[in-house]
Amino acid sequence: MKQLLLTVSAGKRLIAKALAAHPAIKSALQSNTLVIIAGTTNGYVAEEILGAISENGFTRRRFFRGITLPPRYKVTETGRLADESGFPGDVVIEKGVWQRGKTIYDVVNNLKAGDVIIKGANAIDLEHRRAAILIGNPQGGTIILALQATLGRRARLIIPVGLEKRVAGSLDDLAARLNTPGEKGLRLLPVPGEVFTEIDALATLTGVKAELFASGGVGGAEGCCWLLVNGTPEQEALAEKIVREIADESPFEI
Repeated sequence: MKQLLLTVSAGKRLIAKALAAHPAIKSALQSNTLVIIAGTTNGYVAEEILGAISENGFTRRRFFRGITLPPRYKVTETGRLADESGFPGDVVIEKGVWQRGKTIYDVVNNLKAGDVIIKGANAIDLEHRRAAILIGNPQGGTIILALQATLGRRARLIIPVGLEKRVAGSLDDLAARLNTPGEKGLRLLPVPGEVFTEIDALATLTGVKAELFASGGVGGAEGCCWLLVNGTPEQEALAEKIVREIADESPFEI
């Protein structure tokens, strides 16, 4: 067994590297459409995938819509920055070519089986492998568009989400309370899709089985995760090597 430590930012990088090797995503890059909806984790995902197909010019800075920030930042009650200048839009890749400037709003009606949408989440129930998304937009935001394609036409939805976003209890119960008519603040939407955490990333890249056994820290390790990994000596060594290479990943900057 190996004990591996992942900071939140290293976890995002790990998830991104593994998604670049995901079979469904590689297939979509070859002959279908891939949509990476803007979000902080998805900024790392977009970097890795665009790098893999030799597309240059992407920056993850401002690659988000709603966001959670410390109180010193000026944000709306739905988590949007007061100054949204510099938002680059989503990343849409059609048959391996980045369609610069396009968003999911431009392509959602054409998405179908074989196409892939990558959308981040704000909460994860690890036991049942379910994710939920905070809703601030009165029209439901980009997840509603994604569900039109995934539930309506069987496009595939992959949900990269860091282990620091785990919650206890039923996501459905939490959503029912947050979504009660007359209440104020953010809403919550549990969604069907393929949840993809750091645990799944290590399995994809190395074949190890990983489990969370502790978390937290200070000095930049806030929200970090301790993972216990099991596999062959070669698999464990590879997992340790990958984590060591991304260990100093810088925190996300807006």
